[in-house]
Amino acid sequence: MLRTDQRSAPTIVALLLILTIPGLPLSKWENEFAGVGHLVGYEIIWWILTLSVLFYVQYVELRSLSSIGFRNVSLQDLLIGLGAGIVMIAGFAGIYYGVLPAMHLSESSQVNQLIATPFWWRLISVVRAAIGEEVIFRGFAIERGREVFGSLRIASALSWIVFTLEHITTWGWSHVLIAGFGGLLLTLLYVWRRNLWINIIAHFIVDGASVLLA
Repeated sequence: MLRTDQRSAPTIVALLLILTIPGLPLSKWENEFAGVGHLVGYEIIWWILTLSVLFYVQYVELRSLSSIGFRNVSLQDLLIGLGAGIVMIAGFAGIYYGVLPAMHLSESSQVNQLIATPFWWRLISVVRAAIGEEVIFRGFAIERGREVFGSLRIASALSWIVFTLEHITTWGWSHVLIAGFGGLLLTLLYVWRRNLWINIIAHFIVDGASVLLA
């Protein structure tokens, strides 16, 4: 049930914006793969969105970034992030090479487009996805959603569903399995540790292995 106290009202608006904007067909509007200028333009849009969230937390809410999960990282946290990344890679491999072919689905055209881009752009994209998507969909959406709904479970489920569906605009319906699996594990990881750096590490490892090493 929504809480409608004075503090939650702007938080609801911020949540709606932050969970809606990434779902817009930004990649198609910007024609992301048409050339270097388009690639850069698309990345700039995402970085502006990510930095806007951080600015909002610090200078509008007047709260620290620890309120969205930016906490100190221990050696154990680093190992958990690494281990989670490895588990996700194994799961993605099973989906790509087992589940998708069995369902007569393929993402080869999208993957080939991505791999054809310059390495420097793929590196920027991987870093941005690891930081930006975790800030938006895990740190901000879950923590502020918990405050709005009064339930960590509802906030986590909403974040996971929106994260999964919003990948359709770029990758198509076949990517629901990939985004759903990855989003579920990243959501559970954040709920378990409540440390955004662990999620960023795991996310970077997964995307780096699939995009930078290809």
